[in-house]
Amino acid sequence: MAIFPEFDATAEFHTLTTDEGVTMRVVVQGSGPDVVFVPGGDGTADAYAQQFTQLSDGFRCISFDPRGAGDTTAPPPPYSIEDMARDCAAVIDAFCGGRAVVSGLSMGGLITQATAIAFPDKVRLAIPMGTAAYIDGFTRDWMQAEIDLRRAGIRLPDDFLAPHYAAYAFPAKALHDPELWAQVKQSYTMRFRDRDPQDTIEQWQACLDFDCREALKTCPVPFHVIAFSEDVQTAPSMCKVVSDLAQDGTFHEIPGLGHVSLVRHKPDVVAAKLREILDRVPEPV
Repeated sequence: MAIFPEFDATAEFHTLTTDEGVTMRVVVQGSGPDVVFVPGGDGTADAYAQQFTQLSDGFRCISFDPRGAGDTTAPPPPYSIEDMARDCAAVIDAFCGGRAVVSGLSMGGLITQATAIAFPDKVRLAIPMGTAAYIDGFTRDWMQAEIDLRRAGIRLPDDFLAPHYAAYAFPAKALHDPELWAQVKQSYTMRFRDRDPQDTIEQWQACLDFDCREALKTCPVPFHVIAFSEDVQTAPSMCKVVSDLAQDGTFHEIPGLGHVSLVRHKPDVVAAKLREILDRVPEPV
């Protein structure tokens, strides 16, 4: 089993090197208005394979491996969410003619916000999912503890990886589905067993350093913010702060889903919500 579901045969794989010396793996599938999907922490473009399958009949779906994951290489860290927003903007320029809808989950949601703020002329619509304008409370303490654990040189045993990380990713009903748990257990063990601890440190620290609360107030890009009712990592209340602060913000909460339910659990439900939002966007001129 692959760590993430695999892209189907119609997906195209490209390489893009930016002026900052970042060489990214980029995946493109479908035809129609351009939608750039930004991966979350510890994830790659492959996390959106099921969304591409669902949406590529009406949209040209693009994603890329971010700094610190997959086949993308970059100058040595540290790096910031704003650095990764420039990478996203480079993808928009190279593959979308300079303008696209941008959507991302978790860290990808932060990058989506940062891209809209720094490059409003390149973002037709921002759809951050499972996101925050600033990470605080329980989520901040949890992420800081994970960073500190890795900085101390501690590695979790293989048999602890899936039970630990899946609890933050999926709702209880999903975890107690035997068929789904068998898939998640295998994929999450593979994913985090082979993860370079320093890459996780750099990505997660960039998330903790990010704060766009003031910048959202003056960003002209329309925002449709998607929250998941059973999300432990970024509770709906955190997502709603983003939509409330945005000049033109709309809030959506999908019931019964967790932080990473768009992979394996309920990809069709997330894709349906995305299609509902994307179908409202005027055709590009």
